[in-house]
Amino acid sequence: MKFSGREKKDLLLAGLMISLAFAILLSGGLSGILSQGFLIIFVIAFFTAGIGFLLHELMHKYVAQGYGLFAEFHAYYKMLWLAILFSLFGFIIAAPGAVQIFGRITKERNGKISLAGPMTNLVLALVFLVLILVLSPPGILRALFGFGLTINSLLAVFNMIPVMPFDGAKVIGWNKTTYFITLILGIGLFILSFFV
Repeated sequence: MKFSGREKKDLLLAGLMISLAFAILLSGGLSGILSQGFLIIFVIAFFTAGIGFLLHELMHKYVAQGYGLFAEFHAYYKMLWLAILFSLFGFIIAAPGAVQIFGRITKERNGKISLAGPMTNLVLALVFLVLILVLSPPGILRALFGFGLTINSLLAVFNMIPVMPFDGAKVIGWNKTTYFITLILGIGLFILSFFV
């Protein structure tokens, strides 16, 4: 994959800012920032929400470039600051950015490019589920794996909302069967995350 200087900066800052927003949310908002364990919570947020977001966007880019299209990630800094602001008050709205794609895009290509992001989150959710089931980890590792399962399945489901600009609108426009299989798998993993 090829990256511009701006894109590298946008990916790094968006990954760190979305991780910070989730860390604030996980730690209980404004009061949690000053807590002794905030750094640990930030690390958990980075290796689950942050990495999940970054890999989601990179897979859109990878598939698009595989089709010979121009694809570059652009961060939405206003939305990133809003995500951090809202997390201080106990909720989060995450729209950190998107991969801008230019070139000849058919409905099928657009559907497959869009599917690549949520599928990446589902694969990550499955990896975290397997780690929980196989390792039965204690303490911080259990928290990391559990949150990784929950947030990645939620990211997949959220992105499958079937209206623009979400990935789901382009996937359902291309192949309804693929759309519903992906959505059901994401919902199933999200529900399962509360029982493992």
